[in-house]
Amino acid sequence: MQDTNPLYEAILTGQAKEARAFTEQALASGMDPLTLVNGAMSPAMDEVGRRFERNEYFVPELLLSARAMKSALELIRPLLTARGAQPTGRVVIGTVKGDLHDIGKNLVAALLEGGGFEVIDLGVNVPPEKFVATVREKNAHVVALSALLTTTMLSMKTTIDAIQDAGIRAQVKVLVGGAPVTKKFADDIGADGYSENAAGAVALARETMAPAGCQKGSQIVAQSCPLP
Repeated sequence: MQDTNPLYEAILTGQAKEARAFTEQALASGMDPLTLVNGAMSPAMDEVGRRFERNEYFVPELLLSARAMKSALELIRPLLTARGAQPTGRVVIGTVKGDLHDIGKNLVAALLEGGGFEVIDLGVNVPPEKFVATVREKNAHVVALSALLTTTMLSMKTTIDAIQDAGIRAQVKVLVGGAPVTKKFADDIGADGYSENAAGAVALARETMAPAGCQKGSQIVAQSCPLP
């Protein structure tokens, strides 16, 4: 079997061209796409997240690794879709209405994709009704809301209220994050989880896909249980 370590290293070090080239070669040689995902891509992004939490990696390194991962995933995703492979979960993500910042949101989206999630990225300045419509259309499991400005934080509550009013609150977990957001604010607006960084957001999203007994209280606690 072909060694997947070169892909792991390419993603870990943010080498997008190398990651794509190795993926092309591996697929051409008949390697199973899931072997690449489970053996190299997901472990690499997990390690990127760990290095970020240990202050060994910073936002530039995260973005480079995310770009490398996406370059490989572009080749693999159609093959997985064709065989009917199911994602870990389906996440609708966006920066809330009134906020045009997207670096943090883009990073979380990339890490989620690397973790096996199907990500529907709505972009920035997303109104509550767009989140609601997309949750319904895509049958999403998670909604991830981002805000960088204190003036737009209340749009998170407006969005959660809109999801509640639409009668679909029970079908999704709502995760929030961004520089001004705190756990207390997340609690106050009725969010299901909060993380102060991108790696933590991915852990929270994974928790939402775990059995209900693995969640502690009303708030999701990152890494409280293994994945199902």
